Amino acid sequence: MKWGNMTKFLVVALAIIAIFSYYISPLAFSVKQGLDLQGGTHVVLQAVDTPEAKVDEDAVKRVVQIIERRVNELGLTEPIIQRQGDRRIIVELPGVKDPEKAIEMLGKTALLEFQDESGKTVLTGKDLKDAKAQIDESRRNLVGLEFTDEGAKKFADLTTKNVNKQIAILLDKQILTSPVVQEPITGGKAVITGQRSIEEAERLAILLRSGSLPVKVEIMETRTVGPTLGQDSKEKSKLAFAIGTAGIVLFMLLFYRLSGLVANIALLLYVLLVLVVLKMLNATLTLPGIAGIILSMGMAVDANVLIFERFKEEYAAGKTMRAAMDAGFSRAFATIFDSNVTTLFAAAVLFFLGTGPIKGFAITLSVGIILSMFTAITVTKFMLKSLMNSNVVKSGKLFGA
Repeated sequence: MKWGNMTKFLVVALAIIAIFSYYISPLAFSVKQGLDLQGGTHVVLQAVDTPEAKVDEDAVKRVVQIIERRVNELGLTEPIIQRQGDRRIIVELPGVKDPEKAIEMLGKTALLEFQDESGKTVLTGKDLKDAKAQIDESRRNLVGLEFTDEGAKKFADLTTKNVNKQIAILLDKQILTSPVVQEPITGGKAVITGQRSIEEAERLAILLRSGSLPVKVEIMETRTVGPTLGQDSKEKSKLAFAIGTAGIVLFMLLFYRLSGLVANIALLLYVLLVLVVLKMLNATLTLPGIAGIILSMGMAVDANVLIFERFKEEYAAGKTMRAAMDAGFSRAFATIFDSNVTTLFAAAVLFFLGTGPIKGFAITLSVGIILSMFTAITVTKFMLKSLMNSNVVKSGKLFGA
């Protein structure tokens, strides 16, 4: 018996089981969930006519684009933003912790104006290049503004003509601050003070960066929604997933014995790695995304089945266990590679042409395929070779042959 190889096998197997047991729950709950799994906020907005701006098709399209930018800058993923009729826009935000502030941000027109002492508007938000939340040396929360080249010239002219006078900075006709100009400002930068928290400063910066809405928008309906699947359906989905996984584990053990045990251990590592990658990508898990993971799990098991069946054929032809296993991996690799590459091409098409949940499905499927190849070709192979080289098991029947 070669204890070194047996020790390698036991260390890797026990390490995978221990790490999986310890990290699976925290990882699973740390991955963001979509609206269909965790619920969120449902908002109905309507564009309305004002004396300053009338609603038309182009204006509504621009409103949708600006709201999309605002939602994306809020850090939300997998939101649903769609038009309803000529003037209404439906916005669904998954897992919003502070819906009132998010809703307020969606409906703000965000019209920024700089006025001189006489009330004449000299600059608007169109002259802005960037806006960022900042904390200065005195620990004040503020928004730093950077103007375009044209805006910098206007701002320099405004401050030059109003030294020792007040200028007003307004948002949606409400005065944010009215500083007294001490000296001309020619650097093309300014700050807005008065924010009570850095979060408030960040929300204002997002509004200014995303641009002003071309028409007035009113909030027609606001409600908190539960998971679109329903809690009962979620529980049934969990049960179905558990039964399916248990079926896979039992199938591999019954048909391939020790090889199946190794494949099941590698499958634990595969699930863990998928969750880690989704967490790193800051991905949002939706029902289609879960379907992608389950499908790639089936492909991971399928890869092992191809390898083990090749092993059985080679062993039945008279080869030693180690030679048969090497042949099983090498001869099955081309088939596994071809099938996975074609599936990756299909996933790429779904990602580039699809939207929302379809993209989520494509991402999880792609991640799952790549990781399934890694676990099947490397982890399973390493563990099986270590076990066979230990000479503990000398009969191919215990490996399913």
